[in-house]
This record gives sequence, C-alpha cells and structure tokens, in this order.
Amino acid sequence: MRFSNPTNAALEKRIASLEGGAAALAMASGTAAISNTFLNLARSGDEIVAVKTLYGGSTTLLSSILPQYGITGKFVEDENDVSAYERLITDKTKAVYLESLGNPGMNVVDIEEIAKRVHRHGVPLVVDNTFATPYLLRPFDYGADIVCYSATKYLGGHGTVIGGLVVEKGGFDYFNGRFPQIEQFYRDYQDSIPEDELRQTLFTKRLRIVYLTDLGAHMSPMQAFFLLQGIETLSLRMERHTQNARQIASYLAGHPAIKEVSYPELPQSPYYGLTQRYFPRGPGAILSVRLKGGRDAALAVLKKVRIFDYMVNVGDAKSLIVHPASSTHFSQSPVMREAAGVYDDTLRLSVGIEDAADLIADLEQALDEG
Repeated sequence: MRFSNPTNAALEKRIASLEGGAAALAMASGTAAISNTFLNLARSGDEIVAVKTLYGGSTTLLSSILPQYGITGKFVEDENDVSAYERLITDKTKAVYLESLGNPGMNVVDIEEIAKRVHRHGVPLVVDNTFATPYLLRPFDYGADIVCYSATKYLGGHGTVIGGLVVEKGGFDYFNGRFPQIEQFYRDYQDSIPEDELRQTLFTKRLRIVYLTDLGAHMSPMQAFFLLQGIETLSLRMERHTQNARQIASYLAGHPAIKEVSYPELPQSPYYGLTQRYFPRGPGAILSVRLKGGRDAALAVLKKVRIFDYMVNVGDAKSLIVHPASSTHFSQSPVMREAAGVYDDTLRLSVGIEDAADLIADLEQALDEG
C-alpha cells in the first residue's frame, strides 16, 4: 500500500527504538527524507536556518530549490558560535538544521547548547545523523527534535539500497504559534486519531498523511527488508569502521604529501573536545585530507588507488574515495565550497571494514610520487 506496509513499519519501529524516538517514517531516499521534513515544517514565506558544513545536495536544496517555492535557507556564518544560530532566528524560522558530523569536513558542533538556544524561540532542531548512526550518537539525548537519515549509507551498509528515514522524538510543542499548518492538521484529525498518539507524533502523522501519501516518496518494501538486514550488523560494522578510520587518520596526519587531515578525534583537531563528549565510541569513518600537491595530486591519487573505490557514496562496507569539489559539491561556487571545507585539493575517504594494514598500504602506494 502507499500509506503503509508491514515491512516498512518494522523498519520504522526499529529505527525509532534505536534512536529513542516516538515514531519514524521510511522514505525513498535521504534527500526525500530531508526535503519532506522541511516541507512539513515550513510554508511559503518561512525560513530554515542551517550550517554551511552540509552535504552539497542539502545546501543546494536550501539555497536554490526551496527558495523557488518561497522557503528561504539562511546559513550560519560560524557554526561553532552557538549564539550565531539565535541571531538568525526570526518569527518566520521553522527549523534549525545541522549534521552531527559535517560532510566532508567532519566538523562537530555543540548540539546540546544549540538545542537549548533554539528551543527558547519555539523552534525545533533537526539533525542529519547519517554519518554517526545511533550506535555512535543519539541526537535526541542532546535535545534534537527530529533526526534524518540517508539509510543508503551505514544503516544499509553495503551500497545496495537507497532509502531515507525521518525519526521524531515526540512531544515538541507545535501549538506555539509558529506552525498553523500543523495546528490545522491536528484539528482535522483529532476525532480520528487517539489524542495522546496524535500529540506525541504530530509531526510524523502529518508527514505520512500529507507528504508521503500525496507526493509519493515511498520506500519499497524490499528496500526496507534489506535495511532491516543491514541494521542487524550495524554495531559490529561501526566498531570496525571507526577502528580503521583512526589508524588511517593517524597515518595520513604524518605523511609528507598531506597538508591537512580532518578527523575530529585527532588531538590537533579543533573539534577534539566536543568529540570526546559526543562521540566516546569514536566519530565514525569519514575523513577528508588536503594534498600539498593541489588538485592534480588529488586527482592522481584517485587513479592510483586499488582497494579504495572512486565513488561518491559513503558508508559502504568497502572503502571509498572521492574528490568532492568535482562531485558532491560541484554545483556550488568556490566560496560556498570553501565554507563547507571543500577545496580543490580535498579528498574525502569513507573507510571500510577491510584490513587496516591493506588500506594504509593502498594509500601509501597512491601517494608515492615515484
């Protein structure tokens, strides 16, 4: 059925349980999950506040696509300045949006403090938790209200599934005057849905009935089945992913061809302190590097790697590498790319679960100028 399916429902219950949320909704892709979340919260004339350190598609959605429908994306200049989020909030603001681990710079923000500040204004905090998964971080524990996923990545884990998930913590006050469309939905359905259930999962109910049903970004039941299988090994995979990434980040930090390594667990990272607080199990398996030889050196590495696959996906069991400036962030201006930590000499690595020594050897031979 379009409205719901038993296999999809099992996946939704599973991710809601893992995140500690009240309800979840499966969608056709991560982009569908994010875009429909924004549409559910905002109408023409409204605004979404976001960080600049986002997946390129999310930035394009907020800066180019949604404005065509009257929804404006406003970007925080310094995501590390928690007061900067408040300064952008107006009576038109309907959400603050960030990633638990920025793409591709792996920056970490103070989620709990940001949540406290935006809640003062009656605004929900939306967190894309794709890179962390609930194994490494549960944003609801730190004040987030909605969590989005590209389930294509670590939740699926094998690069064989496309899917998205939206999870609602439950209990946010949508009757504070900012969300007349959600209040109207409540009035429309208060006689057909039990009161406690409707109030606790109001966001998800409207997302399903209005947007999933009428716009049609459904996940197929077979994809949901594959995601349920992937989640069964999530903890084991994330542990191995993170162990490998630590070793590779440490190796690359000392390599003479590398200008900079962005991995928040490195002691020299500006995000080291926040990482110790939010990611005691480690900050996942994505890292980015800048090469001293510039763009040409970065592209040369892509041609030389043998174990790392040149692919724009992340979160696969196998290791992947990409040049973000010419792929994930190609549609953005150089200024926008640099604000997101993407330079012409940047490579993003998604470290898989292969043997760490083999991965290091592959990078060593690819970085060898001889």
